[in-house]
Amino acid sequence: MMNEWEPIAKEYDPLKAGSIDGTDEEPHDRAVRRAMLARYVPNKGVSGDPHLTLFVARLSLQTTEEKLKEVFSRYGEIRKLRLVRDLVTGFSKGYAFVEYKEERALMKAHRDANRLVVDQREIFVDFELERTLKGWIPRRLGGGFGGKKESGQLRFGGRDRPFRKPISLPAGKTDFYREETAEKRERAWPRESTWEWKARERDGGRNREPRRQGWGERRSGREERSRGREGRERERRNRSRDRGSKKQRDEGRQ
Repeated sequence: MMNEWEPIAKEYDPLKAGSIDGTDEEPHDRAVRRAMLARYVPNKGVSGDPHLTLFVARLSLQTTEEKLKEVFSRYGEIRKLRLVRDLVTGFSKGYAFVEYKEERALMKAHRDANRLVVDQREIFVDFELERTLKGWIPRRLGGGFGGKKESGQLRFGGRDRPFRKPISLPAGKTDFYREETAEKRERAWPRESTWEWKARERDGGRNREPRRQGWGERRSGREERSRGREGRERERRNRSRDRGSKKQRDEGRQ
């Protein structure tokens, strides 16, 4: 497993992309399951060389084609640039594709244009993946390499979020840890049979222990202290009364 690990995916797998280290065996959200069931075919109407095309995302909605040409023409001659717009409204969707004439310009833009600020927005630049990465599923079908922390549907294995190196434990140590954890869980939460639980519910909770443990002991302790104080007060009054009687007897003798 560790010998085959790579931070960037060479082949797209929705299940691995949904895992922070690419080792998940079950989908952790419904979008991953939806991507696993999707049968996506890349758009055949897209023209141009995919190996010379960059994907540019996180654009400001006010950014125009002219602005993008001005920025990306610094790295080399552009063959074609397409800002993706909504078919109905015509508004920008916030991402574009830039095709260069030379691979040298492509690699330079890929290295230097990522995280560049354009129209007060930090942009993201990567190679086009739809036609170059085998098994690619776009984000709208639950795939991709995007996502937000708030939604809990992050995807890994891309340039922005590469896979983390998985933690590998020896098999014996892993088995021992699982057994020890299960034993602790059994001790902490003893199981009871279904009929015992139903009988306890039927009795109306009469067998339940009082919620405040030790309440009776604390109450009896307070009563003993109270009786002790009353006894001491009684002895003090008796001594005071004895002293008064002795004083009267002494005065009568005089």
